[in-house]
Amino acid sequence: MVTRSWPAVIAVPVLSLVLLGGCTSAAPAASTGAPASSAPASSAPASSAPASPPATADAATLALKMADSTLGSIVVDGKGMTLYMFTKDTKNTSNCSGQCLVAWPALIGKPTQGKGVDDSKLGSFTRSDGTVQASYNGWPLYYWQKDTKPGDMTGQNVNSVWFVLDHDGNPVKG
Repeated sequence: MVTRSWPAVIAVPVLSLVLLGGCTSAAPAASTGAPASSAPASSAPASSAPASPPATADAATLALKMADSTLGSIVVDGKGMTLYMFTKDTKNTSNCSGQCLVAWPALIGKPTQGKGVDDSKLGSFTRSDGTVQASYNGWPLYYWQKDTKPGDMTGQNVNSVWFVLDHDGNPVKG
């Protein structure tokens, strides 16, 4: 019979909750007054089954453009859906994987110049899964799963790490 001390039996589940809590804490969506949402910042896939790579966006979607918003002029996809950057990413490197990508799907494909964007800021890079992700000013681009229509910005300032981008490719933290 294996015996375990009660501190070890309690410590493992408590430590697990603390570590997971850092990934799922929520902050209010600053721009809309929407209720807090849980959005994992980054985590391993929930299951061991391999996930199929996301589909490349169509040409119309990949034609990035600028759109007026309550935060000023921001980068959106060709259909007007808000795009976000993740402050834990680095230039042309995504640190969002697993469940993070469920909440924050990447814009997959090579972006093109739409109305108002700076062509010199458009870019893309190859993710660790082999897919090509769009970037603007080096920031990998993502959608927020709770944005359902053009103009929605409910992902703005989630967990104080997700932000829209301005024309120059800088995060808008207002």
